[in-house]
Amino acid sequence: MKVLVTGADGFVGRHLVRRLAADGHHVAAACRPGGSPVPWGSPDIVVLPLELTDDASVRAALTFGPEAVVHLAAVASNREAAADPGQAWTVNAAGTARLAEALARRREEGQGDARLLLISSGEVYGSGGTVPRRETDPIAPASPYAASKAGAELAVLEVWRRTGLPAVIARPFSHTGPGQKTRFVLPAFVERIREAKATGARTVPSGNLEPIRDLLDVRDVVEAYVLLLRDGKPGEIYNVARGEGSSVGELFDQLAKLIGVRVSAEADPSLARASDIPHLVGDPAKLRRATGWAPSRSLEQTLRGLVNAEAD
Repeated sequence: MKVLVTGADGFVGRHLVRRLAADGHHVAAACRPGGSPVPWGSPDIVVLPLELTDDASVRAALTFGPEAVVHLAAVASNREAAADPGQAWTVNAAGTARLAEALARRREEGQGDARLLLISSGEVYGSGGTVPRRETDPIAPASPYAASKAGAELAVLEVWRRTGLPAVIARPFSHTGPGQKTRFVLPAFVERIREAKATGARTVPSGNLEPIRDLLDVRDVVEAYVLLLRDGKPGEIYNVARGEGSSVGELFDQLAKLIGVRVSAEADPSLARASDIPHLVGDPAKLRRATGWAPSRSLEQTLRGLVNAEAD
């Protein structure tokens, strides 16, 4: 199958492109122009430029003729989205609408019936108690990032209803693994804990340690996306989650133990997020029923893999 992956040079995109290529798919890695080259490890992977804010760029990328598109490209950092909410909406919501409309137009013109898998976020649920979130729960995004992702979902579902574009939405909850940048909390913890070990410091700066998060290994998340490409039902939304939560403080302590140092976290207001959701755990039952998916790596294996990983 010919698969176009947008945001292919991002954290998850790199893992997904390599996974699809290993399965024998013909993969096009669509990346924003100007980024650093990625060592894909296979000469068969086609690299294409893609700027979601440009209609011509979107249309040009689709001349690859994909049978499926996994849409990962986004302003993916809460901090980056909060710094410029308008840009987050332009890329995440309007860019997604542009891509979905271009796919629908190609379908209507008889140029293929590509399946679209939009990667949204569990953060669209916002705050709402301590029960694992189900896809039927109302969404209440509480940050510019989450709101722009909810906008992307609305755009895709509108195109699906109007044109019949076979579109599926995934809502991944927190995930980590090899290659994740230190602007995200767990790789940042690893870097700071290692620095404390090297210098003999007894404390490590951190943001809020109380939020409960549902954490997966990126490779299990990628497996869910591959299965949804095959088995996801158009017009449906699927949580990608473990179904269990741990506090950020507990994750910090586990990382410190794996690194082999006794340190404590010290609150740093500059690292705290005003929009932190107190409890964000997903119910993966719908995904499991549709695809048979279940995480293959335990929480400990996930954290150990992050500690032992070398930057990709």
